[in-house]
Amino acid sequence: MSSESVLDARALAGQARRAFAENDGHFDANAILRGAQLTVVGALRALQNPNLFQSKHYRQAALAVCGGIVVRLVVAAPIILVKFSLWFFGFFFDFDAVTWDDTLVNGLDIFANHVLQLPFFLMTLIRYITPTLDHVFMDSLEWVDRTYTERHKKDDPRKLREMYYPNLSLYPTHGPAIGQKRSAVDAMTSFLIRFGRKAAISIAVYAGSFIPILGSLVLPAASFYTFRGAVGTAPASIIFATGIFLPKRYLVIFLQSYFASRSLMRELLVPYFMRIRFNPQQKRQFFRDREGVLFGFGVGFYIFLKIPLLGVLFYGIAEASTAYLITKITDPPPPPNESALFAESQVKWRNKHEFLTLPLAAIDSIHATTTASGNLQKQTVNQTMPTKRFT
Repeated sequence: MSSESVLDARALAGQARRAFAENDGHFDANAILRGAQLTVVGALRALQNPNLFQSKHYRQAALAVCGGIVVRLVVAAPIILVKFSLWFFGFFFDFDAVTWDDTLVNGLDIFANHVLQLPFFLMTLIRYITPTLDHVFMDSLEWVDRTYTERHKKDDPRKLREMYYPNLSLYPTHGPAIGQKRSAVDAMTSFLIRFGRKAAISIAVYAGSFIPILGSLVLPAASFYTFRGAVGTAPASIIFATGIFLPKRYLVIFLQSYFASRSLMRELLVPYFMRIRFNPQQKRQFFRDREGVLFGFGVGFYIFLKIPLLGVLFYGIAEASTAYLITKITDPPPPPNESALFAESQVKWRNKHEFLTLPLAAIDSIHATTTASGNLQKQTVNQTMPTKRFT
């Protein structure tokens, strides 16, 4: 390798490091790893909750599994028909000399399993049909508060954080948001439009990858456009260059896993946002400041959701685990009559650096208060003066 090539490689690496540094930890490896750790810890905490296995939850899960079977059969039927047709015509034509038949079958498999995301759509749609997942979230939040108190029963009560469930349970789920009410039908309509738009974009990008000559650049270009805003230009350029040499199947899985994980997190946080009313700009900033942790948390559960038939059961566990996640990335909510400025105060994750640098064994050890100026203080909480506290 020439000295010029070495210098170019070092310069590119330096640009990548600077891009991640400018990202201010929103989407760095440490944040993603901590989110994946919260997937495991949150799931273990959720599975210890006996209320998670109530009969009403099982009935909904059984219906969802049956619905999942129907959806999979509907999606698989055209693919099976094409495979059967190719097998039948194979008696009359020699397909060994061509490759288009294998390309067609593989393309249909990728389209059904990774582009359409219909099983994921079904699991998400359940939220807008029945309130079961909302109940799972709130029951789990109560369980998180209870186990937190039990784990710290020997500690000074004045140093413990406030509870999340008592005040959050007082908030209406369809109350006024920015001067207007949003019904369940409106929420479902918004979800269907959002999912349809994403599905249309995915189908268009996947179809564009079959364009002669330029098609091989469509998926790498989509990867670059997607990640440039999250990780910076230099790392996104590396992803683009790598994508040119990767098979199309892996690029599709990579992109869809990223988008599906982000969508999953937005849906899992719906019970929280139904109660704590953020305007669109505040919500974008909320997700931006926690991007890496939320992606790590979401992609961990997305892997489990891909398990055929059983994935819908993991969706309930993911919702329950989100209650634990909320206690790590937000402050305990105040009573509803004192919540006018609470959403704005949650846009910035103030103890992010402290939380991301904690060892996993000490993940519950931060007990902090927020002063009137917004500065973080690790100190004893005065019981006579109510303050916002979080782990």
